[in-house]
Amino acid sequence: MAVDRSEGYEGVADEFIAARSDIDASFVRSWAREELAPRSTIVDVACGSGVPIAQALIEDGFIIFGIDASPSLLAALRLRFPDVQVACEAVQDSVFFRRAFDAAVAIGLLFLLFPEDQRRVFYQVANALRPGGRFLFTAPRQACEWRDVLTGRQSRSLGEAEYRRLVEASGLQLVGCHERENFFYDAVKPAA
Repeated sequence: MAVDRSEGYEGVADEFIAARSDIDASFVRSWAREELAPRSTIVDVACGSGVPIAQALIEDGFIIFGIDASPSLLAALRLRFPDVQVACEAVQDSVFFRRAFDAAVAIGLLFLLFPEDQRRVFYQVANALRPGGRFLFTAPRQACEWRDVLTGRQSRSLGEAEYRRLVEASGLQLVGCHERENFFYDAVKPAA
């Protein structure tokens, strides 16, 4: 049996698109406006259908690249945003377009992955960022496990202390945490 690298989201793509709200979009938008230069390149890791995160960033003039393992979600993104370059692959296996980015965002992703895959993502994102590049991601502050509402699969937050450790171990520096609808971690790749 083939492994579902979309963590169950290919099977619930239509439900996910229908249920996705604009939670987090305003914070991501204000973060990008404050921290990034105009027209910066941003890779949206687990971009889904592109709504609301990629949409908000595109509306503000940022150049977006999307990675997602769900062909159905990427098809929806391509219909809405045909100019966005996309890669249909699991983030933990991604080559990140074999290029460097000014920033990466991973909203609602990490806790869907097994702990070893979460750890791998930090190194991959760090390698895909230019010096001075930013990484904004969400995960619950506390270490905990729960069932994903749409897929029924196990989700797991490693907790703030472990995410701080993983940020540092990957060569990034945590420069802020922000509690909004979700808990955001903001990291930067030190300038060379």
